[in-house]
Amino acid sequence: MDEALLRSLTPGVLGILGRRGADFAAAEDAVQDALVEAVRVWPADPPRDPKGWLVTVAWRKFLDATRADTARRRREDLVEEEPAPGPAPTVDDTLQLYFLCAHPSLTPSSAVALTLRAVGGLTTRQIAQAYLVPEATMAQRISRAKRTVSGVRFGRTGDVATVLRVLYLVFNEGYSGDVDLAAEAIRLTRQLAAAIDHPEVAGLLALMLLHHARRAARTAPDGSLVPLAEQDRGRWDTEAIAEGIGILQAALARDRLAEFQAQAAIAALHADAPTAEETDWAQIVEWYDELARLTDSPVVRLNRAVAVGEADGARAGLSALATLDDSLPRYAAVAAYLHERDGDLATAAQLYAEAAQQAPNLAERDHLTRQAARLNAHRRH
Repeated sequence: MDEALLRSLTPGVLGILGRRGADFAAAEDAVQDALVEAVRVWPADPPRDPKGWLVTVAWRKFLDATRADTARRRREDLVEEEPAPGPAPTVDDTLQLYFLCAHPSLTPSSAVALTLRAVGGLTTRQIAQAYLVPEATMAQRISRAKRTVSGVRFGRTGDVATVLRVLYLVFNEGYSGDVDLAAEAIRLTRQLAAAIDHPEVAGLLALMLLHHARRAARTAPDGSLVPLAEQDRGRWDTEAIAEGIGILQAALARDRLAEFQAQAAIAALHADAPTAEETDWAQIVEWYDELARLTDSPVVRLNRAVAVGEADGARAGLSALATLDDSLPRYAAVAAYLHERDGDLATAAQLYAEAAQQAPNLAERDHLTRQAARLNAHRRH
């Protein structure tokens, strides 16, 4: 490989790309990619026209990069589009695919994992985090699900409960900011609510709308997380809140309470409070009791401990927390918050630091790190 030849050809190739309309930075990246390709290919198959080869490959690299950038920008533009209120359009193929992946031959957990991977577009790592299991375990589960449905005729589609679980996990993954699928999950849930008269479908749609209404206030201009109690409620989407509460009230009136309706009721109580101090924590605890009865979920009981701490004092919250497994995700963060409320700043700071190390994303880690630093600075003064 004649490195001197490559160096001598580079300026000329850059000039040709520039004359074809490529800006300098993009052209430079494309030429660098072409040079890497030349180092790989030329020793075994040297071109008869090295400069022409570099121009052709660099131009192709530039076009590929431009197309990829255009597609990325389009996806980002779509992400910014808020879900429109009101009735959904005709059910599309995407929703049908969700039902097909929720096949009766699969367990609900496997159907959810497969659908998230094949239709929802989430990675195995993201699905594993949603399920609170190791990535390797989730990879095996998805592989088994693929083998199970391979060659199966999809004459029977899956049930609504499994599809709801999929949509909820997709929404939460989008809402956390790693992969923004929240608007798409709301769109699909609207379609499902329009197609199926079921109070739990309505409950999920209400829950999504109520959470999505707070989206603009969840982060500061620098990208840092803003806790619920500190959010500017003037930035909340009041139309989405009103729509969510209306949908929830109609669902609850049918007296067929289930998990998503209970979660939406909790979200509605937060959304309905004019200030954080006016939140009806006693009623939120009651709804968490209902939710725990419906789901028997340790994560629900963890969130309940926070509500108990707000309603009955930090000591009561710590007592509720003591009954749970300390290996639960975000256990340390909840313990830190309750210890801070109880006045034990040293323990709280240590727990915030521990929680930061276990945080599932960068924004949460930075928030918890700042909380620990804030308490440590307070203790020094």
